[in-house]
Order: sequence, then C-alpha cells, then structure tokens
Amino acid sequence: MSVQDARDYSERGLSRRNFDQLARYIYDYSGIKMPPAKRTMLEGRLRRRLRATGIVDLDDYCDYLFKHGGIDREAIHLIDAVTTNKTDFFREPKHFEHLEQSALPELVAAGHSRLRIWSAACSVGAEPYTIAMVLEDYREARGTPDYSILATDLSTDVLKAARKGIYPIGMIDPVDRQKRIRYIMEPRDPQRGEVRIHPKLRAKIGFGRLNLMDRAYEIGDKVHIVFCRNVLIYFDKPTQEKVLARLCEKLVTGGFLYVGHSETISGLNLPVKQVANTVFRKV
Repeated sequence: MSVQDARDYSERGLSRRNFDQLARYIYDYSGIKMPPAKRTMLEGRLRRRLRATGIVDLDDYCDYLFKHGGIDREAIHLIDAVTTNKTDFFREPKHFEHLEQSALPELVAAGHSRLRIWSAACSVGAEPYTIAMVLEDYREARGTPDYSILATDLSTDVLKAARKGIYPIGMIDPVDRQKRIRYIMEPRDPQRGEVRIHPKLRAKIGFGRLNLMDRAYEIGDKVHIVFCRNVLIYFDKPTQEKVLARLCEKLVTGGFLYVGHSETISGLNLPVKQVANTVFRKV
C-alpha cells in the first residue's frame, strides 16, 4: 500500500454499524449519550487511539474491539477518548459563594466539626482545588471545620493531571489575588507558563477513579457535600435519576448537593429540597 493509499484508508469514517455499536457500548459503560450528530466528533477523537494502537482504520479498530477481544484492554482508553473535560477554577461562582456563606455555617452549626466533601466528576482537578481554597479560607478564619475532599472521575487521563496539580498560568485567572498568594505556587522562571497548587491543599484531596454508572459507589463513609456538576447533561432522564439517587444515598441528612447551572432535577423522585439555584439539601 502506498503512503497516499494508507492516508486515505486511515481517514475513512466509521461505518454506520460500527458507530451504532460504539455508541451502545459507550452508553452502557458510562451513561454518555452518543447521538448521530456526534459521529464526526467521535471519529476525530478515536483517531488518537489509532495512532496509539498502530491500527490504521477506524473500522479495523472496531473489529479489534468487538471481534478480537480488544475491548477488555481498550475500554478505559476508549472512554478517556470520548469524555469531555471542560473545567475552570471557580466555575459557576455562585456555588462557591453559597458554600462559604450558607452550607459551611449551617453544617458547622449542626455540630459537624469535620467535613467530607465529594467532587464526583472532578476532571483535571480545578473543582476540588477550588473547593479546598474555600474550605481552607473558612477554616483558617474560624478554626473549624477540618475537612477532606474525595475527587473522582471516569477518565484516568484527567486524574493523572489532577494529582499533579499543575496548570497553565492563564487557567488561574478566576482565582483572586489573596488565594493565589496562599494556595498557588508560581515558577521562578515565568517563561514556563505553569503554576502548581500548594502542597497543603493537595494533601487534603484524595483522587480516585469512579464510574457513576456503577450500581454502588464504594467511597467509604457518607459525605456532607457533593458537587456533581455539568455531567448529568450527558445522561438521559432515567440515568440521571439513578445517579442522583445513589449520590443522595452517600449524603448525610442535611448535606448539600450541587449540580450544574444548566442541569435540572425537577420531576425526579429524590430526598432533597432546593435551597438555592441548582443547590439542594437532603431531607
């Protein structure tokens, strides 16, 4: 095969049959809907896996997955390739205002001197590190509460990045000056263009892989606060209800649940009441 023939071969799209098979597998594994409108996006992302595996053609890749037993080895990489991981520090800032001004005072007043917080779709870590900044400010000013943060995601790639806590300097623009001084380490050489989260915050966060489609969430003790934001939009309503019900099972009574501003849980049978915009409290 000539170089040009190989290039043309590698640029062929997915057959409809293979797209449908991939879409079913991705949905069953992760709950992520993959409608026909996302076919081109899926093809683009999977071409990265072609390079990694040495397979030339997308349909050959699907044969490797589903006919030759490759799916057991490739599943995590496949899901890493298709998950969306947009995130920012202090994304949807009203949530962090509510956390500081309402959730933390109410939990402390209820006698909780040590809080456990769960960032249930943490991506590259901006959310749990933002939570840690708010908690650390609050604790340093008042002497309580102590806290720990569990941060989970489906993607192993983003968890690797999150554990490092290293980010492009432009990504911390939403962080105010005082928090930058206390919690963000800038390099001696500004040409590096990267910053790192301070070790005292990194020590407060445990990262781990968790699939929200699992029937049970093995996270240990119950938590006081759950952030599960901007991931429900990828699920259909029945899946949203199952995921949220499992999250609520892990919340203490009186604990808080934060979902994304573009997400709604209206019409779902859940043991929560709304206390602010996209903020709910377990009853």
